Order: sequence, then C-alpha cells, then structure tokens
Amino acid sequence: MLNPNLDEIQLSRDDYERYSRHIILPEVGLDGQKRLKAASVLCIGTGGLGSPLLLYLAAAGIGRIGIVDFDVVDHSNLHRQVIHGTSWVGKPKIESAKSRILEINPYCQVDLHETRLSAENALGLVEQYDIVVDGTDNFPTRYLVNDACVLANKPNVYGSIFRFEGQATVFNYEGGPNYRDLYPEPPPPGLVPSCAEGGVLGVLCGIIGTIQATETVKIILGQGNTLSGRLLLYNALDMTFRELKLRPNPVRPVIETLIDYEEFCGIPQAKAAEEQAKAAMQEITVQDLKQLLDSGSQDFVLLDVRNPNEYQIAQIPGSVLVPLPEIEDGNGANQVKELLNGHRLIVHCKSGMRSAKAIGVLKEKVGIEGTNVTGGILAWSREIDPSVPEY
Repeated sequence: MLNPNLDEIQLSRDDYERYSRHIILPEVGLDGQKRLKAASVLCIGTGGLGSPLLLYLAAAGIGRIGIVDFDVVDHSNLHRQVIHGTSWVGKPKIESAKSRILEINPYCQVDLHETRLSAENALGLVEQYDIVVDGTDNFPTRYLVNDACVLANKPNVYGSIFRFEGQATVFNYEGGPNYRDLYPEPPPPGLVPSCAEGGVLGVLCGIIGTIQATETVKIILGQGNTLSGRLLLYNALDMTFRELKLRPNPVRPVIETLIDYEEFCGIPQAKAAEEQAKAAMQEITVQDLKQLLDSGSQDFVLLDVRNPNEYQIAQIPGSVLVPLPEIEDGNGANQVKELLNGHRLIVHCKSGMRSAKAIGVLKEKVGIEGTNVTGGILAWSREIDPSVPEY
C-alpha cells in the first residue's frame, strides 16, 4: 500500500528500537517507517540478486514480502546467493530464504510461491503486491514480469548481472519507461550466455541487488530521485558507474494481455533447430569415450572447446584445448584442421552444448565433421571419474 492510512499503523516498542537509525532520518521518520511496515513487495527469484535484496528489505522493515522461486539450493549458488547456507543445499530456495528473513526480522510476513512464473499465474501474483522486484536471469521471464507489471500498474525494480558488469533501473513508475523500451525485441536465443556458462563475480550481485533494494525503499518512502528513466551501468573491474537515459517509446506495442514468452523469445524454435542438428550429429557416450581412450587408439583427436580457466579446473585425459570463441573467429577452426591431420574429431565441453555448436561451426568453416560427447565433462565426472571436479 504505497499510500496507507498512517493513523491505522502502529509501531511496537521493538519496532522503535529495531528501526531507530531509520526513524531519526528526516527523510524516513516515523511516517516513513510506518509506510515500510504497510508495504508489500514481490521478489521474483532468490538467486544472486534476490538474496541481498531480500535481506535488506526484511531488515528495513517491509511488512510483507512475497517470494517466487521453484529451484533448490546448489553448491554453485553459495558464492553469490548469500541468503542461502551450506545446510540448505538440495532444499527449496524459498524455504531457505524465509528462514533467513525471519532470523533478521521475525515480524515480517513472508509469502512463499513455489512455482514457475508463467502467463497463467503472473498477473494474479503481481496484483497482490505494491512493488515487484525482478531478480530473474532470462529474457522470457523478464518480458513476462514487465508485461504483468504494466497490466497491473505496478513499479518494476529491475536488475541484471553478467561476469563483472551489472545494470539497474526502475520500470513502469510514474509514467516512465518499461522493459520493452530498453529491449523492444528479444535477442536471438543463445546470443547472451548465462551466468552458468559465462560466470559472474559474486560480490557484483550484492551491489546490484542492494541498489534494487534502495530503489524499492525510496519508492515506498516517496523520497529521492528513482532510477526511472535512467539505466545505471556498473563495471566492477573499472569500479565505474555510467548512466543512459531511457524514454518511453511512443510507438511501442500496447500490452493488452500476457502471451507465450518462450515463443516470443524464439525459445521453442531454437530448441527445435538444436534438436534437429543434434539428430543429424554423431554422438558418443562418456563410457564409449573411456573405452576408446583405454584402448590406446591414435586415430582420433579429443577436442575441448571450453574456456582456458575451465580447462584449469578439470580435464579429460588426452584432450586438446581450442576454445569455442577462437573456433568461431576462424583461426581456431584452421588450427583444429591442422591438428586432425586425417584423424577423426571428437569434441566435448562442459555439458555438450558448446561442443555441438563447435561441430556446426567447424563443418561450416572448414568442412570438418565431428562427434559430440554426450553430457560433456560433467557426465565424465559423474559417470566415469568422480575425482574430476564439477563446477
């Protein structure tokens, strides 16, 4: 409730003690703390951005927090998703997040929505809260969150992160732009790597997530200048902030209903093309590869197309590293052709996705056919050699 009846909201003795450093701020004061207590915020995701965001919203005294997530905590989450602990690995993220929130603030109402956000449920969820904060990591869900916020007329506090860079803004607030003004059309599937593929600096999530929390608190308080109309860009390596102006596009399509966002972003088409290419591609299991390596056969080259830092983490014995970006540039493709010298080509990566792409590129650029290792080095670690680290 962004305009609550403040006379109906009471602060307890514990509230006065807990929020005293807030209340003495003239920009917050007693009325501001009451506004925070009356407010409700829906957080989409409890990952890298959702973790610091939820911690600080709970600590700030937000009265009601909704969490949407359907994932479980994984060891690979812990370097950046600071709301979760080791004891929660394998358990639902929303339960982990609720437990930590209530440790910080036992007076916060926490609503759990253990579900995948979809066109069927998004509007009903968004309408229940004053503000929505987008902590997602994929384009279909970002468009879905945006359009639901537009239809429900709710502010959308946005953030995204990749490697060492992050961005944040506020969409759909007081006539300002929405996500479709930043991205009128989705990029082709696979063009933007995920954090699982490209990596992310853990503390970057904390910076962008706390910026989102700051904007959320400012909107509730009605204080300061929000990032509406401004896209804040942060580079952790350079320690620089830049701003880009955002304006509503007068000719953007009118959002009238929620659609199939997977279809809108070309995901089914990309998957179909991928499956078609995979069906035409020769494959080898890690078990068959192990037998081939054990046999001492010299008639093949095992090519690893991961990045050099991944190769340092884990290798399949006898593999030769030529990263996919170098193959795509052309020089790497010629290097592979020279390496083969008439031998057959077997290619692997982390999970089998980049290796399949590399085989397609090699066929197109230098006419080389290759065999893809199903499941990549992850399958090798799980099914052949557990001493090889998973990452």
